[in-house]
Amino acid sequence: MEIILMRHGKPACATSLKVTSREMPQWVAQYHLSETGNDMPPASARLLASGALQVISSPLPRTLSSLRTLGREPDLIDDVFREADLPLFPFPALRLSPLHWATLFRLLWLCGISRNTESFGMAKKRAAQAAGILIKRARETNGPVLLMGHGVMNRLIAKELMSQGWKVHSRPGQGYWNAAVYRL
Repeated sequence: MEIILMRHGKPACATSLKVTSREMPQWVAQYHLSETGNDMPPASARLLASGALQVISSPLPRTLSSLRTLGREPDLIDDVFREADLPLFPFPALRLSPLHWATLFRLLWLCGISRNTESFGMAKKRAAQAAGILIKRARETNGPVLLMGHGVMNRLIAKELMSQGWKVHSRPGQGYWNAAVYRL
């Protein structure tokens, strides 16, 4: 049995413009609606996706368009696989790139400051539920199951898989389209 956790391709939304923290909710909303545009996957991602017997996805457009780019359609789309929520905080008059804001807010989230959003603990529980779905599908198909997901949530799911005895066969790389393979 094999489970592949793959991160979506690069979203086609502006990440280089500097914004205030108060503008981040609008930027996050645009990011959530963004598809991957012309971003092309590496050959390794194409190869992994082509061998999957089951394809599972987050419902966000960047994951669904990534699958289309790979020539695959999801067998299951479930909100449990969406990215971990990002808490947003007001910081007066400071302008940073969305990537820098997201990094700062994610660090605060990891420290337990979730401010009206899903907490780290809640995301870990959701990751356990997601891992259970993936394991069930892997057992049913007795073949590779591909999850097209997100960076943080894929890492949380990976930890849950490993806690249940799944071994890392190939480690994820960095960035978009990275993938890791887990075997039981």
